[in-house]
This record gives sequence, structure tokens and C-alpha cells, in this order.
Amino acid sequence: MTESGLGMEQHKAKEGKNKYAFACSFIASFISVLMGYDTGVMSGAMIFIQEDLKATDTQIQVLAGVLNACALVGSLTAGRISDFIGRRYTIVVGAAVFFLGSLLMGLGLNFAMLIAGRCIAGVGVGYALMIAPVYSAEISTPSSRGCLSSLPEICISIGILFGYLANYFFRKLPLIYGWRAMLGVAMVPSVALALSVILMPESPRWLVMQGRIKDARGVLLRVSNSKEEAERRLWDIKAAVGIDKGCTDDVVHVTSKHHGEGVWKDLLLRPTPPVRRILTATVGIHIFQHATGIEAVLLYSPRILKKAGLMTKNQQFLATIGIGVFKTVFILVAILLVDKAGRRKVLLSSLTGMILSLVGLGVVLTLVEHSPHRLIWAQIMAVVFVLSFVSSFSSGIGPVTWVYCSEIFPLRLRAQGASLGVAINRLMNSAMSMSFISLYKAITIGGAFFLFAGIGVVAWVFYFCCLPETKGRALEEEMEEVFTKRGDKKPPKQHAVEVEKVEI
Repeated sequence: MTESGLGMEQHKAKEGKNKYAFACSFIASFISVLMGYDTGVMSGAMIFIQEDLKATDTQIQVLAGVLNACALVGSLTAGRISDFIGRRYTIVVGAAVFFLGSLLMGLGLNFAMLIAGRCIAGVGVGYALMIAPVYSAEISTPSSRGCLSSLPEICISIGILFGYLANYFFRKLPLIYGWRAMLGVAMVPSVALALSVILMPESPRWLVMQGRIKDARGVLLRVSNSKEEAERRLWDIKAAVGIDKGCTDDVVHVTSKHHGEGVWKDLLLRPTPPVRRILTATVGIHIFQHATGIEAVLLYSPRILKKAGLMTKNQQFLATIGIGVFKTVFILVAILLVDKAGRRKVLLSSLTGMILSLVGLGVVLTLVEHSPHRLIWAQIMAVVFVLSFVSSFSSGIGPVTWVYCSEIFPLRLRAQGASLGVAINRLMNSAMSMSFISLYKAITIGGAFFLFAGIGVVAWVFYFCCLPETKGRALEEEMEEVFTKRGDKKPPKQHAVEVEKVEI
């Protein structure tokens, strides 16, 4: 083995999971617990809200979907705000907005106030889904980026499980208080998150974009595994921003300091061929994450299980707790595999399991619907296929979607590119939430899951053709090369931004 090859092997052997980086990513990802809790708790709260406020099925669909529709506002503005005030304080803004929404939902004096609270909380959800994966990706090393960028999804699953548990334990409260307690308790983690942000450093990439080289170096020394790795990462970031790699000043005045100006033009109106492919991959992966039916299963699981024959609320809520446990546990599979097997293999394996589970669930629900007798075996198999579907989703598409989209955009486009992906994700989530009841009434409950299975097949083909492998690639230097094809015109070389030393 050559001397350089030996050095590389030693470097790889030394490189591991930095505990401080893991802790910072976990705190940032904790904002996703709020979003997950809202999804989980609403699946049961809707039953009591409909009974207490005499809401129609249409109103319940709107209540379920309006949060994600309003998350569009949060996700589309979070990118620009995070470029302006930093990744860390954007998390505080998201937590504060979600706190206000939870307060209104907990009061819930009437249906209009409940909708208003859901809308405000939705804006906070938009912030959460955009900022957590971006922060985790920017603070992690290439070898641990898949693991750390998966943390938001595991936090969503933990939140969903807590929501299901809240449904079960608050269900025996008087009707007027039960669902309000379910929704209002989300204020507590919102406050805890906002306070815990003081323990986190700012993203080193954002600091470099502001010319704060010394601060960025200090953060990188803490989140990297060695001083050499920290200097190499700083060197790459400076190159991506356009600062001379040989610049040794602690603070520089960046005359083209980046606050997100012109990004939408470069992203949507005049993208280079690689950026166009990155955009296509982002749009497609976010559409198919929800078009394959996960929101229907998570949000309407009590209704689905009731259709399968589980008639009592105790049976339904206990089964949903099982769904929450499986969803949380199987995300650990994705976290363990995403940096070893790679993004593509994990995504395609996940989709295969989801398609088979959807077909099985469609068959079982169709048989139950057309049978004059109670089919005990069908009830058991319906629960098995729901758990199998959720497990397959959590072991791949769930977390890897966020990993993939947080790492493929160039640094200058990353925050707003990620926010665009979140906006599409929330739009699809909202569409599924607000249409599932109408869909299964139109084509039967079994037919709805056969439709999701067909969409899953289309998604498998799209993933296979349009999503190249990104495992182990450096964010700054190599990611655009992954999406570059032979014959693409090379973009003009980026000129270094003008910098001047700032005397301190």
C-alpha cells in the first residue's frame, strides 16, 4: 500500500461519530418532536373533537390538513430567515410559533379558534422540517452525515409515539377537557427547546458566509474528530463561499455577504443542468414520500383499524401505540444502514416493502368490506400489514428523504432549496390529509391502498433512474459532480468574493 493510501486508511479508521456534534444535532432535531406529536395526537383527538364540536367529516379533513397547508408559509420563509439570522435562532422562532399555536388549540373555545391554532402551529412545523436537517447536515462530517441528518425523522417518530400515548392516557378525561389537554400539552416541549438552543453552536457554514472565520473554526474544532479534519472542512467551506483558501484572517468583511439574495433565480429560473437534476430529485422524492400513503396510515389509523373490524377505542388506540413503537424502532435500522449501505439501496428496499404491505392491506380491507361475517384473521392481518408498511417506511423513505435533500444542494442554494423541498412535502401531506376520507368513500378503503401501491411502483422507477448515490461525498466539493453528466457545459468558475481584513 502506498504512503498516501495508508494515510487515508488511518484517517478513515480514526474518523467516527463526534459526540458533541451528535448532541447538537439531537437538540436541533428535537423541534421535529413537536411536529410528530401533533400528527400522532390529532389521529385520536379528531374522534373526540368531532363528538364534542359536532364537526362534519369535511371539517375534520380540513382540520387534519390545514396544519400542513400552513406549513408551506413556514417552510418557504424559513430558508431566507435562516440565511439572515442564522440556523440556531431560526429554531427558536419555530418553537415560539408552535407554542402560540398549541396555546390556541389547547384553549379551543370553538372550531374557528382550533383552526387558527392549527394554522399557526403549521407555520412552526414548516420551520422545523426545513431547519433541523439543514443544521444537522452542515454540522456533521461526511462519514456521519446520514446518521445525524436522520435524527429529525426519529424525533418525528418519537413525537408521534408520544401523541398516541397522550390519546390513550387522556381519553378517559371528560370530553370537554380530554382533547384540549392532548393538544395543549405540546406547549411544554416548545419552551424546553427554545431554552436548550443556548447549548448549541451556530452552523460553521453560516458563520463563514458571514465572514466570521475564527468563530467557524472554533465550532469546527468542537464538532470534528481532529484538528486536521476541522481545518480541511474549513478550507472546503471557504472555497465554496468564494473566500480565498489562503486567507488566514479571523474576521473578513464579505462584500457579497449572503442573506439569500438571488437564490430563487438561480434555483428556478436559470439553474445549471446539475442544479436542475437536483431540483427534480428533490421535488420527486418529497412528492412520493407522501403520495405512497404514509399520512393516511398515521393520521387515520383508528378509522382504518375500525374498517378492519377493531371496533372499540381501546383496541384502536392500543394498536396505534404499536404503530408508533414500530415506526420509532425501525428508524434505527435506517440510521445504522444509511452511511454503510448507501442512500439508494436503503430507499429502494424501503419502497419494495411498502408496496408489498400496501397490496396486502388492500386485499384484506377489500375482503372485510365484502364479507357478511366478522373475520378475526383479517383484523390480525390488517394490523400486521399496517405495522409492516410503517416499518418499511421508517427504515428508508422516512428518514432518508430528509438526509438526501439536505445534502445535495450547493451551499449557496442549500437553505432555500431545502425550504422548497419542505414546501412540496407539506403540500403533499396536506393534500393526503384533506382527501383520504373522500378518496376511500369514492373508491373503497381497499381501493385506496391499491392506488397507493401503484404510486409506489412509479416511485420505485423514479428513485432508480433519478437519484444517484451520495454516500460519503463532501458537501462543498463533490455533490454537484454527482449530478453532472457527460456533455454538460461547465459553469463559469466562481470568483472569490471581495474580502477585507477587519481590525479588531
